[in-house]
Amino acid sequence: MFWAGLARIGFVLDRTDQDSNFARERSAKIMFYPIELNQMSQIIRAACLSVLMLSTVSAFATRVDNFVLLDQKGDAHELYYHQAAPSVTIMVQATQCADSAADIALFQQLAASKKASGHQFYLLNPSLQDDRVELAAWAETNEISTPILDDETQLISESLNARKAGEVIVLDPQTWKVTYRGGIAQANDAVDAVGTKNEIASAEYAGCPIAFPQAAKEQHAQISYGQDVAPILQDKCVVCHTEGGLGPWAMSDYNMVLGFSPMIREVLRTKRMPPWHADPHIGVWKNDIGLTAAEAQTIVHWIENGAPRGAGSDPLAETKFAQVDWPLGEPDLILDIPEYTVPASGVVDYQFPTVANPLDTGVWIKAASVKPGDREVVHHILAGTIDADTTDEQRDRLEFDNYLIGYAPGNESHTFPLDTGVYVAPGGEFLFQLHYTPVGREALDQSKIGLYFHREKPKNFYRQDVVVDPTISIPPNEARHKQVAYYEFDKPALLHDLVPHAHYRGVASKFELELADGTRETVLSVPNYDFNWQRTYEFVEPKQIAAGARLIHTTWYDNSAANSRNPDPEREVPWGLQSWDEMLYGAFSYTYVDETTEAPIHDDAFANSSKFVGFLDKDLDGKVSWRELPKQFKKRLVQGFSAVDKDGDGGLNIAEMQVLTQRMREGREREQAEKEPATGAR
Repeated sequence: MFWAGLARIGFVLDRTDQDSNFARERSAKIMFYPIELNQMSQIIRAACLSVLMLSTVSAFATRVDNFVLLDQKGDAHELYYHQAAPSVTIMVQATQCADSAADIALFQQLAASKKASGHQFYLLNPSLQDDRVELAAWAETNEISTPILDDETQLISESLNARKAGEVIVLDPQTWKVTYRGGIAQANDAVDAVGTKNEIASAEYAGCPIAFPQAAKEQHAQISYGQDVAPILQDKCVVCHTEGGLGPWAMSDYNMVLGFSPMIREVLRTKRMPPWHADPHIGVWKNDIGLTAAEAQTIVHWIENGAPRGAGSDPLAETKFAQVDWPLGEPDLILDIPEYTVPASGVVDYQFPTVANPLDTGVWIKAASVKPGDREVVHHILAGTIDADTTDEQRDRLEFDNYLIGYAPGNESHTFPLDTGVYVAPGGEFLFQLHYTPVGREALDQSKIGLYFHREKPKNFYRQDVVVDPTISIPPNEARHKQVAYYEFDKPALLHDLVPHAHYRGVASKFELELADGTRETVLSVPNYDFNWQRTYEFVEPKQIAAGARLIHTTWYDNSAANSRNPDPEREVPWGLQSWDEMLYGAFSYTYVDETTEAPIHDDAFANSSKFVGFLDKDLDGKVSWRELPKQFKKRLVQGFSAVDKDGDGGLNIAEMQVLTQRMREGREREQAEKEPATGAR
């Protein structure tokens, strides 16, 4: 129960305080530009076009803009991450170009020879004839170890003017300028010459041409703001970029979009916006605000064509998104979370206020919505209940009896699956966890939560739990550290949604379902994790889970100096609530196939033991060996491990762990009882 409580209360939805301050400062500086746009649209149009022309790479080049692309394995790569590297070298690749096979082999050799000195190498695939599955198969067949960047929109290849398979492009990370463009024959000398005065001259390369069907400028001129661009912005962007919304500026009309068009292009090419980070090739999700390849092409090509206004109406000016207090409608119950004064600076400890349950009858909750009092200082809010019969030990651990919702930007409201609910008994208290972020001014926050009730008893329980590992330790200066834990289901279930969570150093996350026969399916991949946005990824169709299946959660952490968000790369990072520590924390919700509210089948003891085994079982063999046990367990089991290991296989499975945890709980209770005569019961 200790770990269950720690896991439940540990759902910490962090974003970088420094980053958020920077974002506010940056938006404050940028916001004044569009103020007079109605009078200055032609001037700004010319300025935008000039900026875009300067930042577009010509044949033998200028400065290369930043970008993020996924490779053949689904891993994310950001160009500017390598700013401390001696060089970055890219070879254009297409699986259909047999003529470049020999050049790719030489490129591989060059990459291997330069790896120890920190030079970075990528293959870049802009061919629309290749998809990721084909790229992965091609890489395996040809023993390609270099990441193949899948440029499925062709936007990055266009900006690099990468037109032929086999062409090599060498970049200087100090300036992000192209220092060489040509064949592989001179690539080694070109890489060695980066940063010196002995640059190797670029030359035309006669390779297999790659078709760019959307690259023709005459096609870009036909893109309509009113008919093509504005509808995409309305569908995917305006919900946040509206007056009073989460976005730092409002997409109120064409002039505002024009003023921010260079930034729009940048955030699309670096995948910062829209804030939807699930791999588009894995899973189908409700409320998916990610752009399709065609939508991204439309917006970027329109901007690079000068973002013309064109004829017709302005959909953004004509349609206004009204900000409402409660997006799910008027709640059945509104709770005022006790107010708190956030200081202008310093570290604010987590706050755990409670509100007495005002209801004298039990209710089934079907949805919840959080209204933060001051969005600038409210980092996250967790909400749940503790029953009237909750023990003092549970209170001390701040353990929810019923978890309701976790608020963070992007997770303001949540409606439970159809005909499911969370039961809240009369009495008890509502418990909250609040993380506040000082922003340079004293702020008074009074947030609220709105709850929505079923009128009739729902058919099934809506259950929520976590895959967690509070024992993680991330070595200093390690750029790609992996931590894994799992949760095993003992009954058939339906998986409804997933929430990956980490802190400053978290860079990627993945959930897999593993069947009893060992086969695995990736059900969610977040290759470019951004802790500024804590998304709930809800399946359009729930995933079926067989009894005995595991939900495996993996997170990768970057504790190197190259991670710009890293507070201290020299530190070994433990589990912790504050953002400078870390978490392996994967929340999920589910329903049991054979459960109803009339016939509950959930076993708390099994669920807690499943989590426990899931993070202690480091080799994922389904049992916790003596070697894998924490020291505090070993002290209690010096003589008793074999007694608990009933099947004698040298490890504790979930059922055996239940026995062990029950014994330990009883031991703690005896110790507490022995102390009470001397200290007095509370």
